[in-house]
Amino acid sequence: MSSLRCVTLLLVLTNAVAFYLQQDASDTLIVSFGLWPLESHRFAFWQPVTYSFLHATPPHIALNMLAMFMFGFDVERRIGSLRFLLYYFACVVFAALVQLAIAVVTGSIDRPTVGASGGVFGVLLAYGMLFPRQKLTPMIIPIPVPAWLFVTFYAMLELMLGMAETDDGVAHFAHLGGMMGGWFLMQYWLDKLPQASAQQ
Repeated sequence: MSSLRCVTLLLVLTNAVAFYLQQDASDTLIVSFGLWPLESHRFAFWQPVTYSFLHATPPHIALNMLAMFMFGFDVERRIGSLRFLLYYFACVVFAALVQLAIAVVTGSIDRPTVGASGGVFGVLLAYGMLFPRQKLTPMIIPIPVPAWLFVTFYAMLELMLGMAETDDGVAHFAHLGGMMGGWFLMQYWLDKLPQASAQQ
């Protein structure tokens, strides 16, 4: 890849391989590597990272990896591959911590969390901060809007869905956790990045 934008592709391929392995492993991988609540006897210290490589359904992984392709390459090019790798997994872990906290509050111990969404939402947040005026077209309302507005809308939607306590099986607060973790890191990094690209 040009400009050494290889981490995004590596993450996409790793998730694809993990999902392929899930098909032959039944629920074994999810039981061992999904993110279980702290009160569950199945919780293990590695799960706040490994859960991000597992997905529940084909649409689940397809949407996450599509978003990685759409936003990950530009963010990686902008902040550098090593920093991007650190950023992605920081978002993944922060999302896991938020999800574990929510499980404690709600008393849920019966099901694990899986998916790369925490990291992907962090990447989306970084894109909105680095390329705020880049036009994006939401699937729901096909009208081009600036990236900062797209990201803000998505965050508000996730917050509303999380607060509504819908039983849709989606970890909305984990998504927000990934964005929050990304925001903290970007605040630290923004003034250390070249300024020209940040104004796109």
